[in-house]
Parts: sequence; structure tokens; C-alpha cells
Amino acid sequence: MRNTQLTDTQPYSASQARTVGIASAIWAGSIFLSRIMGLVREQIIGRTLGASRQADLYFASFTLPDFLNYLLAAGALSIVFIPIFLKYLERGDDARGWEAFSAIANFILVVGTIGIALLMAFARPLASVVAPGFTDSGEVDTLVRLIRIILPAQFFLVIGGLLSAALQAQNRHFLPAMAPLVYSAGIIVGGLVGTYHAGLGADGFAWGVLVGSILGPFGLPLYGCLKTRMRWYPILSLRNPDLKRYLWLSLPIMIGFSIVVVDEWIIKNQASYLAEGALSYLQYGRTLMKVPIGVFGMAIGVGAYPTISRMVAAGNVPEAYGVLCHAVRLMLVATFAAQICLTLAGFEAAYLIWGLFASRFSVADAQVTGTVLSYLCLGLSGWAAQTVISRGFYALGSTWLPTTVGTMVTFGLVPLYIVLRQHWGAIGLAIASSVSILVYVLLLGWLQRRRFEREAIAKGTTLHGVPGMLDVAVRLAVAAGVAIGVGLGVRVLLLQLLPGVHLIVILMRATTLCAVGIGTYVTLARLLGVRELAEIKGMALRRLKLRPRT
Repeated sequence: MRNTQLTDTQPYSASQARTVGIASAIWAGSIFLSRIMGLVREQIIGRTLGASRQADLYFASFTLPDFLNYLLAAGALSIVFIPIFLKYLERGDDARGWEAFSAIANFILVVGTIGIALLMAFARPLASVVAPGFTDSGEVDTLVRLIRIILPAQFFLVIGGLLSAALQAQNRHFLPAMAPLVYSAGIIVGGLVGTYHAGLGADGFAWGVLVGSILGPFGLPLYGCLKTRMRWYPILSLRNPDLKRYLWLSLPIMIGFSIVVVDEWIIKNQASYLAEGALSYLQYGRTLMKVPIGVFGMAIGVGAYPTISRMVAAGNVPEAYGVLCHAVRLMLVATFAAQICLTLAGFEAAYLIWGLFASRFSVADAQVTGTVLSYLCLGLSGWAAQTVISRGFYALGSTWLPTTVGTMVTFGLVPLYIVLRQHWGAIGLAIASSVSILVYVLLLGWLQRRRFEREAIAKGTTLHGVPGMLDVAVRLAVAAGVAIGVGLGVRVLLLQLLPGVHLIVILMRATTLCAVGIGTYVTLARLLGVRELAEIKGMALRRLKLRPRT
């Protein structure tokens, strides 16, 4: 076995490191602001539509547009297109790069236009597939109208994603990073306009989606590309080698139905059978859960991916796997802490965001949302972990395996959603969602270890001695479970000592519950030997420019 050291055959220069650092800072700020904007957006939706059938219809109307977006592999645009475009830029052949862009963009434009036209034409019969539980003719009319407003936005989102990828390949990150913020702002403005025009309701938010997609994800990157002298050629050929490569790499995402994507579709489909507001409760709970997923899972995944890819390319497979597992362990420490807070203070968070000083979202709505959120959060660590683990497969050049596994898990667990929905309603769907993502992540993590082991052996090394993820995950889960149990006991006492829903009372209750829960969690995690806690403490102290006492 050869000696494996953490070296890089092509180390970054100071200017390259600075570029990566600037890009990471831009995207970290964008992700954080996007989550804040997302909360503001959902807050306005909740305060305007509440947990009503109108809100249910609005949330359900995204299923068909999201499906089209998924088929066009919009989520893979940057991962797949950037290497294709970048190889020409590095050769100094910008013209060939823009030819590749044009071939792919024109293909997406034609296919996307046909797809939008077909879905708009057949929106009414497809509405019964998307949400079969909505049978009232007026509800179906509203759902079809909202779908037809939102569908064209996918054209701008997908083409805009390609334009953003072209900018990122040129190390121009500011406009792509700002695009989601403008998109959310468009939805917010549309919703606010709707509040002042009687009868507009959910339509205002839908029009905001369309306008926001034009101004943000499409408009900003287009402006940036025009400033870089982009060239968009009238090329349309299935024989184009760059288009072929794009389609081949994107094909697993286009034809696979991973539980990561399909979970929300299944929930919307099944929730349509439930009472008014059930779909809204699930959507509001998911909105709160997405905050730590984005802040911890996505941020760590995006930050670790370049390092892991560089190590794999250099042949340092054990080190790459070590970095991946280390990133997952750090992320799990934070996400379990977030789960504790959201579980213990879910009602307070929901009422503070959607119910306080509002009339459409009641105390009862906040209570149900908080309960649903607690069950959704059982899978929080899985949702966050998959954003990091999946990038390990991308670094190895493997897109088929995670998609195949995700598809198998999805079809295998669909009956679970149906059965649990029939027995426990919205809570049952939340449990099914959590079980599904945890099964997927555990299977994916096991397969990834095997894949990295094979790659290491092929390079003449081994993963022996490289710390994994599962051991720490189990310890943290035990600590979090006990902390939640202690916190729930404290919650009963606090409801007697600090009753009511006044702002100060809610803040005091939420702060106390989070402090007790996280304090118990940290203490138990230390007793269980979770070393990452000390590392996180050291990182925090360095950020504060303090030195830990020795």
C-alpha cells in the first residue's frame, strides 16, 4: 500500500484560493438571505391565505411545474454544464464554449416550450392526478388556473439556470447568487398586491412567481452574460457532442424519481384527501424545517464539494472520504440541535411567524403546525445529510447510483405514505416522509462507503482507519432524543408558568425551551464522546478571535 498523505498534485495559487473564498462567501450569504426571504415569503402567504383551502390549492399548484422543471434536469444544470463550458474557456476558445451553451439552451428551449404547452393544454385532467382529493368544481378551476399561471415560469427558471452556470464558470457569482432573492421578492410583492385586491387571493402569489422568475433567475444572469459578450447561436442538432454529453450526464436525474424530489409531490397528492388546511400545515412545517437544512446541510455540502473533488482527482481517495465524513459529522451536530429547538418550540415558531398580529392563522393552526413539524423533524438529519453525501457521488463521477437507489426507495415506500395518511392524517404523512429519507440516507451512506473503498483499493490504498459517519450519528441521535424528552417535561411546566400567546411570553418560552434542550444535548453528547463539539467550539472561538483556555 502506498502512503496516502493530504497533498494536492496541483495546489491552488493564492489568487485561486482567494477566488474560491470570495465565491464561497457570496454563496453562503446568498443561501442565508434566501432562507430569510423564504421565511418572509411564507409568512406573507400564511398571513394572507392562512391554513385555508385557498392555501392548499396554491401549494398543490406547484406539483406539475416542478415536475417539468425536474424532467429538464434544472437542478443538475450547474453540476453538468459548468465542466462542459469550462473546458473551452480554459483553452481560450470562448466561441466553442458559447456554441456548447447555444446547443444545450436551444434544445431546452424547444423541449421546454413543447412541455409547457402540453401541460397547459392538459392541466385540467392532470389536476386530478396531482391532487385527486380536490373534487369540488370550483376548487379544480382554481387549481388549473394557478397551474397555468406558474407553468411558464419554468422556462425562465431553466434557461436562467443555464445562464447562471455560464457566469459561474467564469467566476462571476454575484448575479447568480442574487437571483433567488429577486425571485422570492417577486412572490412577496405579488402576494402583497393580492392582499389589497379583493378576490385575487392565491393568484397574486402565482403571478409573483412568474414575474419573479423573469426578473431574477432569468433576467439577472442574462444581464451578466450580455456584459461578458455572450454569443447565442441558432444551433439545434441532436448530434452536437456537447449536447450529447449534457443529456447523458443529466439522464439519471431526468428519468429517476429520487425520494429527495418526489417526497413533496407524494405528500401534496395524499394531503388532498385530507381536511381543509392539512396540506398547508405540512407545507408550513416543511418551510421551518428547510431553514436548518439550507443553512447547515447545503452550506457545508457546497463548501466541501470542491475540496472532495480535488482530492479525488488527485487520487487521494481516503482523504476525500475523510473530508466528506467529517463534513457530515459537523453538520449533524448542528442539525440535531436545530431539531431539538423546532420540536420543543415548534408552536411558538409557527405562531410567531404566521399567527401573531394576524387573523387568518389561528392558535389552533399553530398548534397543529407545531405538531406536524415535530414529526417532520424526525428526518431533519437525513434531509441535511443527503445534501452532503450526494456530493461524494458527484465527486466520483457517479450520478446513476444515487438516482437508482432513490427511485427504488421511492416506489418501495409509496404504500407507507398511503397507509399512514389513512390512519393518522397529516401526522402520518410527516412520519412517512421522515422514515423515507432516513432509509434513503442510511442506504446511500452504506453504498458510498463501499464505492469509496473500491476506488481506494484501485489506487492502492484503503479506507481502514478513516472515521465514518454512523457512529457519531447514533450518539447524537441518542443525546437529542433524551434532550427532547427533558424539554417536553419542561414545556408542560412552562405552559403553566408562562401561559398565553403574547410576544414576550412566546419569546421567553421559546428561548427557555431551546436553552434547556440544547444544554442537555451538548452535555450528553460530550459524555458520549462526540469530539466534533470541541472542534465546533474551537471554530467559534477563532471566529470571535479568542483563544480557548488551556
